[in-house]
Amino acid sequence: MPIQQLPDTLVNQIAAGEVVERPASVVKELVENALDAGATRVDIDLEEGGIRLVRIRDDGGGIPPHELPLAISRHATSKIASIEDLEEVATLGFRGEALPSIASVSRFAISARARGEGHGARLEVDGGRVGTPAPHPHPEGTTVEVRDLFFNVPARRKFLRAERTELGHVEEWLRSLALARPDVELRLSHNGRLSRHYKPVRDGGERLRRVAEALGEEFTRQCLEVEHAAAGLRLHGWVGLPTASRSSADQQYFYVNGRAVRDRTVAHAVRQAYADVLFHGRHPAFVLFLECDPRGVDVNVHPAKHEVRFREQRLVHEFIYRTLHAALASTRAGGALAQEAVGAGFAPAAAGETMAGSAASSAGWAPQQSGLGLPVREVLPAYAALYGSRAGGGPAMPAPLPAANEAEAPPLGFALAQLHGVFILAENAQGLVLVDMHAAHERITYERLKAALDGEGIRTQPLLVPVSLAVSEREADAAEQHAEALAAYGFELRRAGPQALSIRSVPTLLADLDPRALALDVLSDLREHGASRRLEEARNELLSTLACHTSVRANRRLTLPEMNALLRDMEATERSGQCNHGRPTWVQLSKAELDRLFLRGR
Repeated sequence: MPIQQLPDTLVNQIAAGEVVERPASVVKELVENALDAGATRVDIDLEEGGIRLVRIRDDGGGIPPHELPLAISRHATSKIASIEDLEEVATLGFRGEALPSIASVSRFAISARARGEGHGARLEVDGGRVGTPAPHPHPEGTTVEVRDLFFNVPARRKFLRAERTELGHVEEWLRSLALARPDVELRLSHNGRLSRHYKPVRDGGERLRRVAEALGEEFTRQCLEVEHAAAGLRLHGWVGLPTASRSSADQQYFYVNGRAVRDRTVAHAVRQAYADVLFHGRHPAFVLFLECDPRGVDVNVHPAKHEVRFREQRLVHEFIYRTLHAALASTRAGGALAQEAVGAGFAPAAAGETMAGSAASSAGWAPQQSGLGLPVREVLPAYAALYGSRAGGGPAMPAPLPAANEAEAPPLGFALAQLHGVFILAENAQGLVLVDMHAAHERITYERLKAALDGEGIRTQPLLVPVSLAVSEREADAAEQHAEALAAYGFELRRAGPQALSIRSVPTLLADLDPRALALDVLSDLREHGASRRLEEARNELLSTLACHTSVRANRRLTLPEMNALLRDMEATERSGQCNHGRPTWVQLSKAELDRLFLRGR
């Protein structure tokens, strides 16, 4: 076929294939236009899941009559005018493709009245055939009607799902928008019935009400508020507690300068922040907002604007990881959150800081080996009393609670008894506390092992015989580029050829692992994210196993002082709400819950 210019209608339909996937895509593009126009209220009316009708009304700035034909022209927009504008886009839309693309695959009409104008106008488009603007009564703002989506593209229409499914996609997108723009009133009606209504809320404490409305009260009851700014970046929002994790990633919302995005760098940073506290196969829930200089992020990498590219990818990754890591580390069993620790900085707590208030921290271990080449007593202080035998051999009778004001009682209260040699029962101001003593001691032991080794730094062990490693030329280039970072992780890699590396030294702690696989994993992370935590993860896995085997076992009878010592250490230890595998270490039954169990007050 000879080279020829494609007709505008076909060009618009091709663009529609990139921008308009389903009714939810239409709603997204039109509502984003409304928000960019300054709307404070947006009404969305759907029929048959949006297949039959999508109508968007807003109270924004409107469009003058003479600009209506231009509004549905390709690449026509009021949002950018130069390459400088494109480099610092502050609006949700900017391509100028949405309206002509949607109009090319539907029966389309737009009515508007600009602010200050005496009357409005209406323009209709039927399958790409553009009419003439005509006077039309309309309040200030814009209304767009999209009827019979894909009526002239039958192949695309076949890919649409059932009415309920298409409505669900619209509701999910609207939920994401409601979280990002709590200041805007959003109403969704389906087949003439109100389906969703998000009332506007002011900034501050009321924002959590919008979060509860979108995600449910359960999320707001089990979340931590995050707020931190550094290096020109600001991260704020809410992250779910590890014990409130989900079986799927259905409550993960991340926004960059108000734009909802899906980004691998962000996903990787969040996953690493939760790695030490999340049960396998579970997913965290979060609503997070990253604010940065618009010039530091490229939003023009996806037609539907779902993805972005960060100029300083490594900086963004480290900032998100360390902020969330610090927030999660600040949690303690018995307390919701040490608020002053969230976003206070990236430095981890010193080893001694987690020991404050421990009644048993001065006790030593028997000189058994840790598996790290050091006696455990040189790495970790712990409770030898937990392994000692009780004088007299019989179980101790519960002692009364210390005479103290309930308000001054510690968060986990005071121990009452031990149940089945596994659980500790304690009374606090709220009611009854149950603790899994092995899981709790395992976390305490694990955190102390990490703190002790972090104080030593990474030791390097030279290899007697260098290990050759076949790699791609790209991986070899990455090894040279990141040589300093690799050395900081304890690796010395030298290029031995265009597609070959030589491993000269490895981290001492991980010397027994396969150096080839570990080096390749670290290189892969450095290439993709600019940073790697493979060595830390491998080290932590070894320490977790050690902590599991050296912690107090089930059926060990404890005295009340020993139980109380464990409770005090839980209150002082980072991440003590979960064991090393992500399972909860304690639960609280309030007085009200206990009353309900026994039908008291009825």
